[in-house]
Amino acid sequence: MTGGVHNEVELLEENFLLEPGLLVRNPQCSDWGVGQVQSIIGTRITVNFENTGKLVVDGSVVALELLSQQQ
Repeated sequence: MTGGVHNEVELLEENFLLEPGLLVRNPQCSDWGVGQVQSIIGTRITVNFENTGKLVVDGSVVALELLSQQQ
């Protein structure tokens, strides 16, 4: 990873660790608040964020930051 820019393979590897119930944050949109992963289908990750509600994030574009492995 160089200069803060992820390539698609790195993003997929980082998001591969995610599973429903985990708490995450989108580092590019910190105002969304903490979110709980609801589902993962391919690269589409559905997250229920505290400040914006349920959103579908493209895991090939955004690397979500894992906050907790417990609900």
